[in-house]
Amino acid sequence: MQRLTAQPLAAESASARGTAPAFSAVVLAGGRSRRMGRDKARISRGGLPLIVRQLRLLRELAPEEVFISARTEADYADLGTRVLADRFAGQGPVAGVERALCLARGSLVLVLAVDLPEMTVALLEQVLRACRGSTGVVPTVAGELEPLAACYPKAAHPIAVERLDAGQNSARDFALACLRCGLVRTLEMPPEARVWFANWNRPADVDGGGQGSRGGRGTAGGPRD
Repeated sequence: MQRLTAQPLAAESASARGTAPAFSAVVLAGGRSRRMGRDKARISRGGLPLIVRQLRLLRELAPEEVFISARTEADYADLGTRVLADRFAGQGPVAGVERALCLARGSLVLVLAVDLPEMTVALLEQVLRACRGSTGVVPTVAGELEPLAACYPKAAHPIAVERLDAGQNSARDFALACLRCGLVRTLEMPPEARVWFANWNRPADVDGGGQGSRGGRGTAGGPRD
């Protein structure tokens, strides 16, 4: 098996981060990749497995701590990162968000899906800088919420638990519930930002030159595939 390492991305290290709030971070990598047919977290993008790439993006932002949300059988020992197993097994990315919100030290948790290969430090930094106190931020593109590259406050944990208890596991609906409660606000991104939120769901997304697809788990955020 390929040995994984997750050191900061030197190409992104010049970005200034002086006004970003303190936060924890989690890579959501618990999907079963049924449509992809292989573990998406280990697919390479730019010579790096996606799990390594996403960890490096987050670490460039200097979080207080970084987690990986993953299946219990996943082996990420090489990454030196705490792995969180879902309390609500089989309930999708919101289950990973729930664990991170429960266990994080900080008042904010930046979440990032593993299958967003075009995501950038600069965009995540915009999300962080838009946070106000303990109010998180969910980016939008053309009015569509992007809940899996967003920042949620720990105060959203009861909402996640309540929804998962009821079997309501849509990430978009979780973000909407947080929005209605005033726990997050939206950050409108320009139309050209759409490419940064394209996710890899199927082999054709990878083979198509990294453009990815829309409307799958990375956007709607239902049960992990």
